[in-house]
Amino acid sequence: MQEKLILQNKIAKGDFARGGETSSNLKELLRKLGIQSDKNRRVTIVTYELEMNIIIHSHGGEIQVYISSEKIRVVAADTGPGIEDLEKAFQPGYSTADDEVRDMGFGAGMGLNNIKHYSDELEIETGPGQETKIVATVYL
Repeated sequence: MQEKLILQNKIAKGDFARGGETSSNLKELLRKLGIQSDKNRRVTIVTYELEMNIIIHSHGGEIQVYISSEKIRVVAADTGPGIEDLEKAFQPGYSTADDEVRDMGFGAGMGLNNIKHYSDELEIETGPGQETKIVATVYL
């Protein structure tokens, strides 16, 4: 089966009011498609973390979700500013979120760790001053 785009959402910088909307909509869609609850949970966590990273750290972006009989692929692309030190960004607790974001309860520095943990495959294209593209795959 060919991959099919099943969800595409624009994510705005700082839009905490809508944070979680994409992952929540995806969860319901995957449930309706009959995806196993454990796989649905993993994909939803990955999508939530990607969504919040765009809201917190980027200038805005988009999430696209593709499905085939073998896998679900979540693609998050933003318009920068990029991840300066990717190795450091994977250290638990490391975050570049500002105090205002932390005061709201976000920016704990676990987003990339959670994405890596719940994905079967993870690809990241980024760098200082660049756009970031993250592709997370969960096999069915």
